[in-house]
Amino acid sequence: MPLNRPALTLGPASVADVRAWVAQSCRDAGRPELVECAELGVSELVANALLHGAKPVQVRVRGTHGHPRVEVRDASVQQPVLPRPTSHDADDLLRTFGRGLSIVARVSTAWGAEIERDGKVVWFVPAEEIADQDGPEGVISGRVDVPERRVELEDPVDVQVLGVPLELYAGFRGHFRELRREVRLLAIAHASDYPLAKSLSELFDALEHQLAGGLGQDDLVRALDTGLPTVDLQVRMPRAAAETLQRLLELLDVTDEFCRQERLLTLARDREQVEFQRWFFGEYIRQARGADPVPWPAQSREHAAG
Repeated sequence: MPLNRPALTLGPASVADVRAWVAQSCRDAGRPELVECAELGVSELVANALLHGAKPVQVRVRGTHGHPRVEVRDASVQQPVLPRPTSHDADDLLRTFGRGLSIVARVSTAWGAEIERDGKVVWFVPAEEIADQDGPEGVISGRVDVPERRVELEDPVDVQVLGVPLELYAGFRGHFRELRREVRLLAIAHASDYPLAKSLSELFDALEHQLAGGLGQDDLVRALDTGLPTVDLQVRMPRAAAETLQRLLELLDVTDEFCRQERLLTLARDREQVEFQRWFFGEYIRQARGADPVPWPAQSREHAAG
């Protein structure tokens, strides 16, 4: 999977290096016809990130081979200002650097910004040629900074998740976050081409709505800083969320196959990740149905050996 290479971090890398890196990524994906628009668009996004964003600034290529997507991430959560419709001369576009997101719109088939807790990703899907007029409208998505609102849970159930291995959880958290963002952006830009991405995105949204207090993520994130190998969780959740988690597990299996076919450029899970996620989500599902907690299998084997 040539596009699953690590992100390119700006610092030693110049804008010329970034352009060459993105151009080669398009060629590796078998899409050399996208190179010109990809180079123009990434130049603008990198310039904006350096001028108005916050370090570190990283560049990646994600999406699919059919619709590769260029992303520029920086540590600022400030939303970009979407351009107003105007008319420009195509020749002038090629001579101009740093003119803003209106250029990105004209060299893309879809583009926008994904706002995260610790930064933002501005992305675009390169077009085969530069548009003479205004391109597609940009879409702002993701997390917006609003105060958390605690809601009263319907039919709550208390769940104990015992012996959560923090190293595996950290890998799961990164993969889950990446997958969630990936399917959301595919659903925004190409919903008809990737119905699975749309289904997963809707499921993520339903899960977030049902789990107002999360699955103990805040406690787990704090535990990651302790250096301890494992942690026990006490979580209260709505009993109905178990059905959503069951559907999520099933769709994650389908998504792995989607990844292996190199249609979705997020890496499929390895065996250990699959086992951990089935156990982790499975504890919420089982205990919502009245079962007793079972520690992480590796910890259980250690106790048995002792």
